[in-house]
Amino acid sequence: MRAVLDVRRLLVLRAVARHGSLAAAARELGYSQPAISHHIHRLEAETGVRLIIRDGRGVTLTEAGRALVARADAIATELAAAETQLAAFARTAAGHVRLAALPSSNATLVPAALADLAARGLDITVSLVEAGPDQAFTLLERAECDLAITFDHPTLPAPAGLMTMPLLDDHLFMVLPLTHPLAGDEEIDLARLATEPWIISERCRAQTIHACALAGFTPTVALATDDYQQAVPRLVAAGLGVSLTTACVSRGTRHPDVVLVPVAGIAPRRIIAALPANPRPTAAVSAVLDALQKAASRGESGTDEEIQ
Repeated sequence: MRAVLDVRRLLVLRAVARHGSLAAAARELGYSQPAISHHIHRLEAETGVRLIIRDGRGVTLTEAGRALVARADAIATELAAAETQLAAFARTAAGHVRLAALPSSNATLVPAALADLAARGLDITVSLVEAGPDQAFTLLERAECDLAITFDHPTLPAPAGLMTMPLLDDHLFMVLPLTHPLAGDEEIDLARLATEPWIISERCRAQTIHACALAGFTPTVALATDDYQQAVPRLVAAGLGVSLTTACVSRGTRHPDVVLVPVAGIAPRRIIAALPANPRPTAAVSAVLDALQKAASRGESGTDEEIQ
């Protein structure tokens, strides 16, 4: 039976390859140089092939050594991910949950959920980061957050390895100046706005373009901003264009000189909670998820009736 390779020695070889020197690898890893030499010697004995060639000023890797270092790089990446995940377990076991959420949810769902946790006397600390869908999915994949509030959309499906749970449907609304000819309509087909200048949120550019494409046109973007809570309604009120918003966002888009009109013929986007499919969520993560679901069911994010 062949001996199982020692992971520590693979990481030693990786350090030697990175620095081209046994002495430099020893300094990085906190070993003595003889210890580094011993690990390399033992690794060559285990593999049965020569891995490094010593020269006067350092070392170079053989072809076999370079191939093994490539594997060691992958192993080091997995070990780092494992350490991050274990640290996350330690935090959540102690009642600490890292939550990534859409900006609109941070103003609606999240406060209601945190208030519910406090009212139930649950000793859970939630650290919060604002993140769009692409950022949230990346944070989850890297085990840099435990739970995310985001939305599913054809332009940005959830990656494999994550499970999602629906929270609420987020209906689309047009933001129009009060003086716009369509401001008094009960609902609007986006195609009727195909020739208008559009003001868009950079965070939702892909979703806006997708909605307009469903209506058969590409919008002419007059202005783009990251501040959809304040800048977008003011720009629309100034008559500089029209904009698309949602029920969740629209609480912050109220302005005396704009009106919100429901969009016809396009299904609402769905706000979801996303978390790793495996392993099972901790009790703290489950408690936060339960609080978010309760907040969503109570309509804490803003209902259509509140917007009208």
